[in-house]
Amino acid sequence: MLFINERKFNYKKGMRLADLADDIKPGADLFIINGFPASANTVLKDGDKCWIIKKGEIPGKDEINHLLYARHTPGVQDKVKNAVVGIMGLGGLGSVVAIALARIGVGRLLLADYDVVEPTNLNRQQYFMDQIGQKKTVALKANLARINPYVVIETIDQKLTEDSIPELFKSVDALAECFDVPDMKAAAFRAALTGLNGVGYVGSSGLAGHGANNTITTRKLYPNVYIVGDGTSAACEGQGLMAPRVGIAAHHQANKILQILLKKGRA
Repeated sequence: MLFINERKFNYKKGMRLADLADDIKPGADLFIINGFPASANTVLKDGDKCWIIKKGEIPGKDEINHLLYARHTPGVQDKVKNAVVGIMGLGGLGSVVAIALARIGVGRLLLADYDVVEPTNLNRQQYFMDQIGQKKTVALKANLARINPYVVIETIDQKLTEDSIPELFKSVDALAECFDVPDMKAAAFRAALTGLNGVGYVGSSGLAGHGANNTITTRKLYPNVYIVGDGTSAACEGQGLMAPRVGIAAHHQANKILQILLKKGRA
């Protein structure tokens, strides 16, 4: 048996993808077998999982899922697709984390911020000049919809508190703390430890300036609780928050969240 674009086909010895392409996707010019690019003339093996794609064609929801299954493999993508992730703060860290998770097809994102896009945000945050003045929740939701319109996005347009965080994010599998302000980082950390048992938590501390890449690390503080950064570099004169180093930290956060989701998984 073969699985092509998630449909079953009878296997015949010596069969090639090209033998089926015209019937399944006329004009197809991209072929993936078991998660890796291949040519149309690749001889198939019984049990192969294949995807036939036409470049330049805007895919529908099912085809996007096929593509993500093709690139990530089904065992991985099932867990990613069924996951729910919360992101607190949609600035330099949060906007990058959200884009990374939308690109890999996390099923539902819960985005929280109360602020608007300002001109000083554009040196590191994932917004555009014509979005200045918009709520960050609204602007980021629109940007994510252009990347992957099939991710379910819910927004929380209010200032979070230590008391409100556990209730607002009780349904998530993993939670990213992406605040700029130290007292909110501390409040979120306390809320996670006391009110969100079982939720993976990835915080941040120390990512300002233009220091060495590899001083940004991901450290485990408690079971399922992690902190990203160098732990020391705060924003100050000559060492502002800048896109490259903030981006490194944000992708550390996104990757740790992915690891938490894959370890946990949802039925």
